[in-house]
Amino acid sequence: MFGAIEAGGTKFVCAAGTGPGDLTTTQIPTTLPAETLDAAVAFFQPFAGQLDALGIASFGPVDLDPASPTWGYITSTPKLAWRNYDLAGTLGRALGVPVGFDTDVNGAALGEARWGAARGFSDFLYLTVGTGIGGGAMAGGRLLHGFTHPEMGHIQIPHDPGDPYLGGCPYHTGCLEGVACGPAIQERWGRAATDLPADHPAWALEARYLALGIANWMFTLSPRRVILGGGVMQQAHLFPLIEKELHRILNGYIAIPPAFLAPPVLGQRAGVLGALVLAEEARRGTAG
Repeated sequence: MFGAIEAGGTKFVCAAGTGPGDLTTTQIPTTLPAETLDAAVAFFQPFAGQLDALGIASFGPVDLDPASPTWGYITSTPKLAWRNYDLAGTLGRALGVPVGFDTDVNGAALGEARWGAARGFSDFLYLTVGTGIGGGAMAGGRLLHGFTHPEMGHIQIPHDPGDPYLGGCPYHTGCLEGVACGPAIQERWGRAATDLPADHPAWALEARYLALGIANWMFTLSPRRVILGGGVMQQAHLFPLIEKELHRILNGYIAIPPAFLAPPVLGQRAGVLGALVLAEEARRGTAG
């Protein structure tokens, strides 16, 4: 049995089990670190002695370098109480189990690779479009890591000349996240994305921005599938709009494979199920 946590900026989703069919789950509001983690540890107490490992798919930025003294830390997050916080170490010590640790979007990518829309794909991209924008990429069957983890929401894209909203990212203003995340939609149009009708001009602009990002990743990473999740992508009519824009941007240079854009099969459970995969990998890493 494994423990899993999808550590989000607004809530922690905690789970125990072996896969999608037997998960016991709960949700905990993300408040101060001690309060939040005390509640998480309390959830796992009934499983004491049964858990082989814990996986954490966390909001970030985070330190994923196993040779770093701050591996497992949340680092330069805007959530000041969580800045430079030892998330993996604190939970691992409290539960007495090995810990697997990665970003929330990489966790969702792992979940979709094992049980969802990326099954059978060794090269794909998982993108979440919601309060922020983030992406996880798998290449050759391995998640991409490097100097740090990919920050796909912060790529620079051309600003649409008809868009008066400059962007809301506090670091880069008009990056993809700054112009296309859920809060950007609300600030630009004065209404939440969920309140906008399908024929609203917001969606054509949103599709254009997201297609620009996807085109860049197609040119650089060559994924075989792009999975689009998050609250904004609950608008199913966005998918054909994005595909239409992709065709226009690519202009025949790259052919778009069939069913190239797909929603996550696991829905809201992708992240916590990916954390379960991280726990499994952590357990294998300690075997022998």
